[in-house]
Amino acid sequence: MSKNPTAKLSGFVVVTGASSGIGLELAKLAAKDGCDLLLVADRDLAPAEASARESGAKSIETLEVDLGTAAGIDELMEKIGDRNVDTLIANAGHGLGDAFLLQRWDDIAHVIDTNIKGTVSLIHKVGSRMVLRDKGRILVTGSIAGDMPGAYQLVYNSTKAFVNDFCVGLANELKNTPIVISCLMPGVTDTQFFKRAGMETTNAGQMENKADPAKVAQDGYQAVLKGETQEVSGFLNKVQDLFADILPGELVAKMHERLAKP
Repeated sequence: MSKNPTAKLSGFVVVTGASSGIGLELAKLAAKDGCDLLLVADRDLAPAEASARESGAKSIETLEVDLGTAAGIDELMEKIGDRNVDTLIANAGHGLGDAFLLQRWDDIAHVIDTNIKGTVSLIHKVGSRMVLRDKGRILVTGSIAGDMPGAYQLVYNSTKAFVNDFCVGLANELKNTPIVISCLMPGVTDTQFFKRAGMETTNAGQMENKADPAKVAQDGYQAVLKGETQEVSGFLNKVQDLFADILPGELVAKMHERLAKP
């Protein structure tokens, strides 16, 4: 059930994973609403800053930092300072392809640290302030992959399973408050995800009909405006997500293997 609908976002908006893809498109939408933006990513943000400025942001700050580390989260909180975050868009995250036991532990740990530890830590720090103010919105990028046993993309899918469920549980805890928790759940999207995850040669990476990140971002943006707890982006993804819940896990894992196996 939705709550606290609003026509547009306003005030101070923090966007993580804002350098490209869905995060960049979400930043552009907030810019069009005239928000003050803090764009955060672990890589060059100059192109994203230029795009947000062209889209009409009231003001723009950037921070290049690794949110998979406690030091990175601390640096972001120092950048925020004593300002009130009106909306947190927690989009930072990445994947990792190949068979689990062939992956390097450091790479595995960084996916977990970024997708789970960094995301939850940031939500805890920013969300606690929102509760004290009795005001705020948080949009988190989950994935329909979180509802699928992720053969050959195992760690990523498992982290997104956590994120998806975490958002629903947190929304329940805050149901009697004005705080909005929304989880955007895209499917295969045309971003840098597959290149960074080393999955460009997989069937998923080679798909020609990947979702447009601008459309995915619009779906998530509308969800947080309306106060919706979960939004699966795209009709076919809604169908796929539904069947993932119905079909036996072994079958879903086999289907996922065909998409993700090198």
